[in-house]
Amino acid sequence: MLLRLVPEKTDIKFLAMRKVALAFSAILLVASVALFFTRGLNYGIDFKGGVNLFMHSTNGNAADITRIRTISAANVVGEVKVKEFGENTEVLISIEKQPGGSKEQNDALKTVQEALITAMPELSFQSSEVIGPQVSGELKRDGMIAITIAIIFVLIYIWFRFEWQFGLGAVVALMHDIILTVGFFSITGLEFNLSIIAALLTIVGYSLNDTVVVYDRVRENVRKFRKMSMEDMLDLSLNQTLSRTMMTSVTTLVALLALFFLGGEVLRGFTDAMIWGVLVGTYSSVFVASPMLLIFKLKRESLLMDDEKHDPTVDKSKPTPFDHFQG
Repeated sequence: MLLRLVPEKTDIKFLAMRKVALAFSAILLVASVALFFTRGLNYGIDFKGGVNLFMHSTNGNAADITRIRTISAANVVGEVKVKEFGENTEVLISIEKQPGGSKEQNDALKTVQEALITAMPELSFQSSEVIGPQVSGELKRDGMIAITIAIIFVLIYIWFRFEWQFGLGAVVALMHDIILTVGFFSITGLEFNLSIIAALLTIVGYSLNDTVVVYDRVRENVRKFRKMSMEDMLDLSLNQTLSRTMMTSVTTLVALLALFFLGGEVLRGFTDAMIWGVLVGTYSSVFVASPMLLIFKLKRESLLMDDEKHDPTVDKSKPTPFDHFQG
């Protein structure tokens, strides 16, 4: 049924729109970078330190989040966030890092816990965690390292599987998606925590998968249509993979929308990032990754030579028209 959303045969001139699309992407990238350096991100406790307190309502009724927030905020300095954690009887109370060291953090945790149990006897303590500045700094650093390593390995993988133009094209598309996602969190002010790092790594995998499908079809079509111009070849490949791209994007979005509406506040940031990532990842596979092959001047001769070298049906004892390129 989803395949019928896109006709089996389309003839959309994607590459004819590449200048407008790339200009649009450039504007969004500049805006995202500017927002990051001027407005910054709304880092969660994972990255700036603080206290997490998990509590449970024992009477079976939904926890009164508004009252819990009011009592907690009255006993500590700075911002307090309260949200459901799993069931509506369970709450996660996040308290901003208090002035001082670990002793002050533990004191704040104990004060809030006692105040809540005194005012609301139905609440029961489950667990707690104190995230110090050193730990939060390490989490931020490790998150950036994880994303960087993922991108480097993507570049190496695509480079060895295809040609260097494909590798750079895929990395440009991935950087495009990550920067726009960071810009999205900067402009919306949504909390940026460890779950968002997980979302960014997932977006890298999703966008790469979409891009590789298109690149694989380009390589196949180079052998089938040797006289077709590279621009027409890319348009043909994009049109041939369009139904698959749309089906993957729509089914992924359906699952993410279910998480958005039913997953609760704990998953909201991750879901927001993934929905945005699917949209920009689909866009970049078509309007960023593919035009990069033209910008980096991909030559069909190099692809044909590589294919024929590994093709067992080609008689390598006879010279080919492309032998002179190997010198």
